[in-house]
Amino acid sequence: MSITQEEELVGMKKISEAVATTLKLMRAYAKVGMSTKTLDDYGGEILKRYGAKSAPYETYGFPGYSCICVNEEAAHGVPSEKKILKEGDLINIDVSAELDGFWSDNGGSFVLGKDINNHQPLVDASKDILRKAISKIKDGVEISEIGYLIEAEANKSGFMVIENLAGHGVGRSLHEAPENILNYGDSNNKERFKKNTTVAIETFISTKSTVAVELNDGWTLVGNKGGYVTQHEHTILVTDNKPIILTESNDIWN
Repeated sequence: MSITQEEELVGMKKISEAVATTLKLMRAYAKVGMSTKTLDDYGGEILKRYGAKSAPYETYGFPGYSCICVNEEAAHGVPSEKKILKEGDLINIDVSAELDGFWSDNGGSFVLGKDINNHQPLVDASKDILRKAISKIKDGVEISEIGYLIEAEANKSGFMVIENLAGHGVGRSLHEAPENILNYGDSNNKERFKKNTTVAIETFISTKSTVAVELNDGWTLVGNKGGYVTQHEHTILVTDNKPIILTESNDIWN
């Protein structure tokens, strides 16, 4: 969306604080032996305290308040009482919600407990690449330029990107223009970032796969060639200088 009035910025800040705090608290709450359903219910209670509504549930009828992926799952993981968290699991939590007509989106991957499976390098690469990408975004920058940067940095770290998952505009709905802020460079896309617009920038960094494919549950995505995927995401406000990170309080960079 394009911010044209002060109350719109206030609205985006409020919902961004809600989803950011929910993500931060869910990450801290996650424990070995806990089900992803228990973790999701905890996040749902936090959103309710803010008066916010789960965006995936409201928009798509998703069976959970948040998307929680474990290990080989790449995106849209469905919370379940049968999915029990273990030491060293690679976990991704993606929280998006609506409040007073405004929508915001954020997510982050992390290793639960000790990194016994050596997932941390992938997590660190994803976080670092998101930081570098966001630092380059301002009014007039070509969207494809950020895609080239993300892919180049992933390759430099020994990883690759998921090509069919992308960042997007957000604000008055969960997904709006620009609809595909890709993790790779598209020379045909001449669209540019515009001042005062709000967008969700997210990295999808992978060990083996370049495409995410859907499982039989109709929701969960995994890599087409296996391996692991990390995602980190912030909702930002584009300016003519450094962007304002609306979901900064989620602490995904710490």
